[in-house]
Amino acid sequence: MTLLRLALRYIRPYWGAVAAVVVLQLIATIAALYLPTLNASIIDKGVVTGDTDFIWRTGGMMLIVCFVQVVAAITATYFGARASMSLGRDIRRSFYRKVDSLPALDLARWGMPTLITRNTNDVQQVQMLVLMTLNFMVSTPIMCIAGIILAVQVDAALSWLIWVSVAVLFVVVGILVWLLLPMFRVMQDRIDGVNGVIREQIVGIRVIRAFVRERFETARYDDANTALTRISVKVGNVFVLMFPLIMLILNAATVAVLWFGGQRVGAGDIQIGALTAFLQYLLQILVAVMMGVFMAMMIPRAMVCAERIDEVLSATPSTGAADGPGALPADGRVEVAGVTFGYPGAEKPVLSDVSFTAEPGRVTAIVGSTGSGKSTLVSVIADLFTPQSGHVRIGGVPVDSLSREQLSGVLGLVPQKPYLFSGTVASNLRFGRPSATDEELWQALRVAQAEDFVRAKEHGLDERIAQGGTNVSGGQRQRLCIARALVAQPKVLLFDDSFSALDVATDARLREALAESTGDTTMIVVAQRVSTIREADQIIVLDDGRVVGRGTHDELLETSETYREIVESQLSLEVA
Repeated sequence: MTLLRLALRYIRPYWGAVAAVVVLQLIATIAALYLPTLNASIIDKGVVTGDTDFIWRTGGMMLIVCFVQVVAAITATYFGARASMSLGRDIRRSFYRKVDSLPALDLARWGMPTLITRNTNDVQQVQMLVLMTLNFMVSTPIMCIAGIILAVQVDAALSWLIWVSVAVLFVVVGILVWLLLPMFRVMQDRIDGVNGVIREQIVGIRVIRAFVRERFETARYDDANTALTRISVKVGNVFVLMFPLIMLILNAATVAVLWFGGQRVGAGDIQIGALTAFLQYLLQILVAVMMGVFMAMMIPRAMVCAERIDEVLSATPSTGAADGPGALPADGRVEVAGVTFGYPGAEKPVLSDVSFTAEPGRVTAIVGSTGSGKSTLVSVIADLFTPQSGHVRIGGVPVDSLSREQLSGVLGLVPQKPYLFSGTVASNLRFGRPSATDEELWQALRVAQAEDFVRAKEHGLDERIAQGGTNVSGGQRQRLCIARALVAQPKVLLFDDSFSALDVATDARLREALAESTGDTTMIVVAQRVSTIREADQIIVLDDGRVVGRGTHDELLETSETYREIVESQLSLEVA
């Protein structure tokens, strides 16, 4: 069973706490079972005979036993909470590390909403089941077994009432679990749907407002929320039956004990105190079974959640990561040889037999129409996607043989969509190299044409940055991301349309500063504007995933019709 395997795997480091829970629950249960015996003695030997001293002595003993029970139960709950919360923390940590290690295409198979749900809500369900198991399921079998033994010792003739009551409870549990298991599976999928809609709407709130689509998006959220509500109501309808049925069984068992036991008291076969003890034992047994029923109601949902968590934890990456440190590239020479790549399920590859070489100290530009495969090629070079055929080498070393740490030290990527993390300007710039000094940060900002606006901030490098960089403009965010890549001092710089938010003057100053400061760094620039790449040492022209042109700006104007069309279209737009 996936749930059991997952729980045992992550609870193993906390066996000491689990053992303490078992011992303390055993003490608390024994104390609880001893109380009815003391109560029966008070009735039969104290109340009936009028022995006040015996009542006081036995009552004092009951207080001591109660105190021991309370202390043991509280301490057991503490250790149980420590163990279960630690288990939840460890599962989340493993889940995050697994997600962080999987290739981008593997993550796309699930999507962000379900991954968030699995690492939060699903883990919480497993964590709560373990907590409840340690707090209740340890004492339940002890209470049931010991309670049955003691009840039979009190009066074996009434023991059939115990077997009948427990059997009825187990039948009820089995039916409820059978009904709930498929419902919980659907419920978790519906939670994924709600999270997906909310995440999309929050990220795209400006687009929604710009196109006045609030009502449409509200309706879309209502649909997802209504779907979740419907399945939740169905689950609730099943839960509603649980406690009335259990109370019906408890009350029926109590009436039966009083009815049949009263007859035996009248016949002189059992004393009143013993009958009271038997009734208390029966109620303790049924309450323990009731707690087991409550736990059983949590198991179906936790089983579904455990399967969803394990699906990610046991996923085999579609591409093998480097096992350990290997040979580092000697320089930043990038060789792309015969690369072909296609997305899963696509009719044809996005890249087909792409080959070129980017030399250190030179600028290689990649240009092409929308959908020609430029960004996909950047992802392949950065080892975010693995090609179906061909290979990429940096300094003669295959990129897929480098660990993530090695590759990040060699290659700096400025993505098409610039992203900043919550923190400060300095913390974002040091993302690739935590040891960078303030002077190095200012130098990177100077090259990225971001020094002026950072110095204009009240706190300079310590200025706060909101999540995603939403408190700075698009151009500022882009320049900060460029500076972040420069701080890492890589051998290869990849710019995926990273100058699109800059005006022409700033773009020109940035390219000039990069040429002066990067030295032997290999620069690969993806750009839409011809003005950004016209001074490049080599321009690669992509069309429908294939290389259709290669050369300098002047050479391509003469030899490449595709490049000429791109240039002419931009010139006509500028004239217009």
